[in-house]
Amino acid sequence: MSQIIVDRLNKTYRQAIREPGLKGAIKHLYTQRYVDKCAVSDISFTINKGDSIAFLGPNGAGKSTTIKMLSGILVPTSGSVRINGKIPHQNRMTNAYNIGVVFGQRTQLWLDLPIRESFSLLKDIYSIPREMFDRNMERFIELLDLDQFLHLPARKLSLGQRMRADLAAALLHNPPIIFLDEPTIGLDISVKTKIRSFIKQINKEQGTTVLLTTHDLEDIEDICRRLIVIDKGIIIYDGALDELRRLYGGKERTIHLQLKDANELHALMANIRSKFQVNHIHNNGNMLSIGFDGNRIAAGEIVGYVMLHTEVIDFKFDETRIDGMIRNIYEGNLKLTGDHRV
Repeated sequence: MSQIIVDRLNKTYRQAIREPGLKGAIKHLYTQRYVDKCAVSDISFTINKGDSIAFLGPNGAGKSTTIKMLSGILVPTSGSVRINGKIPHQNRMTNAYNIGVVFGQRTQLWLDLPIRESFSLLKDIYSIPREMFDRNMERFIELLDLDQFLHLPARKLSLGQRMRADLAAALLHNPPIIFLDEPTIGLDISVKTKIRSFIKQINKEQGTTVLLTTHDLEDIEDICRRLIVIDKGIIIYDGALDELRRLYGGKERTIHLQLKDANELHALMANIRSKFQVNHIHNNGNMLSIGFDGNRIAAGEIVGYVMLHTEVIDFKFDETRIDGMIRNIYEGNLKLTGDHRV
């Protein structure tokens, strides 16, 4: 059963148009002019329990606006959102118990209170049973290394410490769904690793549904199995990460073969170059690297040919970099077709 159903969702803002300077300010007092700005345009998708989804797009694409409508903060202009069968902005209290939200640039902690007291207040707000609260606190302290700063007020925390505390705060009441808006922005690699590991663990062990917006491509590859790409308020891709790699990973592929014997390697390279018309081929000792057009040549053909002429110890492919694919989608260089063009 789908936990989240988004159907033809739209959000439009009215923006005032004002001429510059004092004259423009005075004129605007008497004659107001406005223009409608479409932040989200007719988007639809469903999310099932336990999904881990990256919600991607360039700045201003409509990601945060969508998250705010899902969390009930914003009211859609038209269309509908249902979370566990309920409309978020009409059932904000109920929806708050079903979701956890982390905004990378904002905090839900009380700035002047020690973190431990912020957690105690959240326990009362969400009516969390003492046993659940103690169990979650013990787990979060261990997984997120919270004990070193629980006594400090939020305003004295580093960005990495605050993000870990915010993540724990969002999950204290065991929500079945969590929305993460740029949860690793500005963090160093060690903190990012802790947060990613924690998110993957709750997704796997508790079946927590994760919807993640991020500009950090490592977050996507480490956490998410499905991508929804939005640009100018419109969904332009909705599908599996592996499928995106398969369909749109680009023509260029590179295979690296470790050979047992490098004798007569230059003759083998010349034969490969002429037989397959590869893009490039070079060696470093007994390591042979071959770049080829994956749409024209099957990798198995090259591997099979090499194995006929020499013993291959091991081989591997360079993974297609997801950042290049996402950039090409934003820039319109990938033609999304069929079920992948939404």
